[in-house]
Amino acid sequence: MKSFKFLAMSIMLSALLAFAAACGNDEAGTGQTDGDSKQTENTKDSEAVLEGEVGVDGSSTVGPIGEAVSEEFATEHSGVKAPIGISGTGGGFKRFTAGETDISQASRPIKDEEIALAKEKGIEYTEFKVAFDGITVVVNKDNDFVDKLSTDDLKKLWVEDGKAKKWSDINPDWPAEEVKFFSPGTDSGTYDYFDEVVLDEQQVVKSATLSEDDNVLVKGVTGDKNAIGFFGYSYYLENKETLKAVPVVNEAGQAVEPNSDTIENGEYNPLSRPLFIYVNNASIKDKAQVYEYVKFYLENAGTLAPEVGYVSLPEEEYKKQLETLEGLK
Repeated sequence: MKSFKFLAMSIMLSALLAFAAACGNDEAGTGQTDGDSKQTENTKDSEAVLEGEVGVDGSSTVGPIGEAVSEEFATEHSGVKAPIGISGTGGGFKRFTAGETDISQASRPIKDEEIALAKEKGIEYTEFKVAFDGITVVVNKDNDFVDKLSTDDLKKLWVEDGKAKKWSDINPDWPAEEVKFFSPGTDSGTYDYFDEVVLDEQQVVKSATLSEDDNVLVKGVTGDKNAIGFFGYSYYLENKETLKAVPVVNEAGQAVEPNSDTIENGEYNPLSRPLFIYVNNASIKDKAQVYEYVKFYLENAGTLAPEVGYVSLPEEEYKKQLETLEGLK
């Protein structure tokens, strides 16, 4: 009989202890059961996973920065795909103003006619600067006579005048050899900038090989000792073992080579310029992956730009642009 009472009391005590323990767990936690806690954790995990696509196209010059951003972004958000198209600044704006992409990378500001196309399609956008670049004039590595060129020299070489161009046309002491020209295509922002500051919007020499692919230009210049070309500074850095950068006479009359210092401080003028991304405002509001991608871009461009051969903006400028981005959201 005593054994039966003792057993009954033990069962009751065990039940009370179990109930108290359950209550203690609830009070120490959030008022949720284990099942509820697991459900909350799963909800948080699903909210943290970013998925979708970011449509990016445009400048081949800005391309290396975008590729670096997309690569780093993917390590944190593997569910987001952001491949970088390089159809040229003009080609990128065609797609952007048609509503086909979220972001357009550009090596020049958007033109009036492109603004009109965007307005016609009801596309509102915001411009962000991401880095500085210096258009680099290059000749073959075996060229041992070109030591500098002025913008007037460049214009004389590159503008069509109906005659075969020779190095001796610029300097009688240089060889009377015909010059071979390699230029970015007319859809390129690099071409547009060169057209504005050097060609003065005149016809480029008809014998020039034009390509949107800067690697084609590099190959052309390295393959002919009488060749000359131009493209973004990063492509020169990638190929500086086989190319020679030509110092350009600036507004102060000084022959200046392009490098990170001369591009940043403005000495390498008039061929220094800012690089941009243009972002569809609706994409920022409606697509979480686009907002996070652009935020990541602006937070990391200052670090990544020098790694791929460009020059960072002042840190304060990136901060101001991040505030602008937050306002768009």
